[in-house]
Amino acid sequence: MPDSPPDPATPAAPMQDFFRQMLDEVGAFVYATDRQGRYIYANQLVLDLLSVPQLPDLLGKRFDELVPLDAASLQAMHDTDRLVIEQGQTLAREETHPERSTGALHTYWSIKKPLRGAAGQIIGLIGISHDITEKKRLEDQIRQQNILLDAVLNNVDSLVYMKSSDRRFLYANQHMARAMGQPIERIVGQRDTDLLPRQQADDFWRIDQQILASGQRQTQEVALPDAGGQMRHYWSVIVPCPAPDGSPALVGVSTDITELHQLKETLRHQAEHDSLTGLINRRRFWAQAERELALSQRHGLPLALLTLDIDHFKLINDTHGHMVGDQVLRAVAAACRQALRGTDLCARIGGEEFSILLPATALDGARTMAERIRQELTALQLDEHAPGLRASASLGLACAGEHTPLFDMLFSRADQALYAAKRAGRNRVMAWDDLENSGP
Repeated sequence: MPDSPPDPATPAAPMQDFFRQMLDEVGAFVYATDRQGRYIYANQLVLDLLSVPQLPDLLGKRFDELVPLDAASLQAMHDTDRLVIEQGQTLAREETHPERSTGALHTYWSIKKPLRGAAGQIIGLIGISHDITEKKRLEDQIRQQNILLDAVLNNVDSLVYMKSSDRRFLYANQHMARAMGQPIERIVGQRDTDLLPRQQADDFWRIDQQILASGQRQTQEVALPDAGGQMRHYWSVIVPCPAPDGSPALVGVSTDITELHQLKETLRHQAEHDSLTGLINRRRFWAQAERELALSQRHGLPLALLTLDIDHFKLINDTHGHMVGDQVLRAVAAACRQALRGTDLCARIGGEEFSILLPATALDGARTMAERIRQELTALQLDEHAPGLRASASLGLACAGEHTPLFDMLFSRADQALYAAKRAGRNRVMAWDDLENSGP
């Protein structure tokens, strides 16, 4: 809590009630214990979690008296609390506890710091925990993919603030002050437009007005530059809450999820790209190709599709090994990227097969591009991977017409042309139009 209340004229007891109410609404589990781990304060979320009707029923009890813990979990909790109480450390770490009413395991991200008396001595600890059970689902997904196994949140900072209906900050905690690069006394009493860029302040204010009008809490992800100008991402919970004088106000709690945001972006990239070649994968290619086909038909523009298959790739794997085969796939992908324009789209469809989409390209231009790619693949120098190794590819080509409503149809035509190129001796380009014009 700040060193001085926003309104010095407000009586102490109502102000205390106000802050208790605020802590009940922040969407986090907030509590304090003495040096022996006995509760001296808990907000309503903690009472609900422990199935305790009222705060007086909880005071003086320990967590392990209410929730059964195995020996390892109990020892881990005691070790953590001892570091806080005896060494004065502030710790942020993950904890797993069973829910008292159901026994279901929940995972929490907990921050514990020393609670000090008037003389500065440590008299207990203060804790704030967020239920991250759902977020752990994402971590499990990452773990299953064996990607970023050690990339977990090392710290979760909660920015707690209160704003009045005239956009003034009535309260800000130390985390908020550090994030904004301002001492608390320079935040309280100021409008959001005095502390944030105008456009950003106005965007937040539009959300604030919706919450004030509806009276409903809102959760969302927001991005804010920190004091050093680096963009940080927060999971923000904003709830309407009367100010001490009874006027409309908002309480916000924002938890730093920058690392989680980056992990989500990494997962999104992995879900859309082939890990070996770096090209987009079949799913991403298909979605973009369908959009490009719709655009080409709407605007009357040509569109061509190439399918490419490395010749005798199984023989390369069998003769030189899969590591060399992987090097060949990378080399082919790099050669394709080098040959294409910025608007073209190249993907590894599967195995040794690639697809290339050429927007605004008619048959003659696509045939020229396909032949250029074929020649560049034939000229690839692969001796560094295996002496005497050479690569070639067969390519199928199809162009979208007025009656090509589905990308599946265009792909099927290019695929048929590809197999015709293979039947004709490989290392060549065949177009769907060639098959149509060749007759039965």
